[in-house]
Amino acid sequence: MNEFAFVEHEDRWTLGLRGLPVAKISVDYRLSLLLGTDAWVVLEGPCRLSQGAAGGDDRREMLDPQQQDVAAALALFGAKVVSAVAFKTGSLRLVFDNGLHLTCRADPSFEAWQLTGPGGWRFVSMPGGELAVWSGS
Repeated sequence: MNEFAFVEHEDRWTLGLRGLPVAKISVDYRLSLLLGTDAWVVLEGPCRLSQGAAGGDDRREMLDPQQQDVAAALALFGAKVVSAVAFKTGSLRLVFDNGLHLTCRADPSFEAWQLTGPGGWRFVSMPGGELAVWSGS
């Protein structure tokens, strides 16, 4: 059972999302992924979807939620999270059991992504490259 452990390190947060499947994908001006039943990843800025070791060069596609150019993200449906990291520079990296890697960098002008989880946890990539973190406690 996933305990949703969010652990702070010097340069990043390890997000306790391992094993959660992508249960829902929705698109408006954002790309939203429901992980399990309690965690939402909402992507508003351009992201890179890649496949291969460490996000390798085998296949790369840019996703642009504001243009609804996110069809490649459908390959994430049902995939389980292997690793989830929010960097204090505002970047997000999700790795899935089907070999896909989703990377979203901070944007200089707006919030590029956010993650909400159980217990009131919230991570937001702030404009200019900072990571804002709220906990339920």
